[in-house]
Amino acid sequence: MKRPTAPKPVAPETPAAAEPPLRLQLWSPAGVVARPPALRRAARHLGTLGFEVTVDPDALARHQRFAGDDAQRLAALHRVADAAPDVVLASRGGYGLMRLLDGIDWARLGRSIASGSRWVGYSDLTALQLGALAHRAGPMWAGPLACDDFGRTAEEGGIDEITEACFVEAMHGELEAIGFRGEAGFDGLEVRGTLWGGNLSVLCSLLGTPHLPKVRGGILFLEDVNEHPYRIERMLLQLAQAGVLEAQKAVVLGSFSDWKPSPLDRGYTLKTMVAGLRSRLKVPLLSGLPFGHQRTKVCLPVGRRATLAVEGRDHLIVWGH
Repeated sequence: MKRPTAPKPVAPETPAAAEPPLRLQLWSPAGVVARPPALRRAARHLGTLGFEVTVDPDALARHQRFAGDDAQRLAALHRVADAAPDVVLASRGGYGLMRLLDGIDWARLGRSIASGSRWVGYSDLTALQLGALAHRAGPMWAGPLACDDFGRTAEEGGIDEITEACFVEAMHGELEAIGFRGEAGFDGLEVRGTLWGGNLSVLCSLLGTPHLPKVRGGILFLEDVNEHPYRIERMLLQLAQAGVLEAQKAVVLGSFSDWKPSPLDRGYTLKTMVAGLRSRLKVPLLSGLPFGHQRTKVCLPVGRRATLAVEGRDHLIVWGH
């Protein structure tokens, strides 16, 4: 009888090397960080999410209402671009980036984006994101801010789970679409174009400058804060009369928060304002996008090609494929 052959020893599988953590840089390109503990809390929390966090040396600088004077903040922008971390997350918005646009080395910024850096923020960061698109530096991400979204205490409402999950997925290259519930009335709509936009006031301030991209056939998303509906209408009409809105395939409204009604309104609300604009515009004007000055916000790639599809009240923006 033939003796059975002993099985050959099998070498144990070598475990796959763990991917190094994403390098995340916090910086302050606009308004002063009024509460430094919020930035420190954000840095600690982002560390618990697996990021290797560093803070720019001028992130807590102060000059008037700004996070350092213009030269400091411009130097910080170029310093961060040269370092090319995986993620560049602004501490807060406020105001200040308009003062820097003429001095930005867009090719230098473009090299950072081409190397894989994801620049993230919203509100005043719209100026940088649209400037990068206008000057062909590359796409950026409309998304959270460090202090507002990752530096909240429990008493301030804590950190929103959806905001956090969207951010982590987007920064790891795993977020390819977002869905939301909007108003009915656009069932069957499906358009494809460049996804762009951001803060309405900032976008309007770029009209007539070389820093506003000339996007035709795009999907424009907008949000704002502390603006009464009549001022929102005035800015949207400005964009319409300037030919910006009618050049798009769709306009998607996010959050327009923290405005105060006036005794003069007499039934004039955000909802009636939007309805009135829809009757005047040829471009579809949608609403309900969870983005803006609110706790829950998605991440959106500014400058990427995307598809917007609507079925009933279900809205989907896809850019992954």
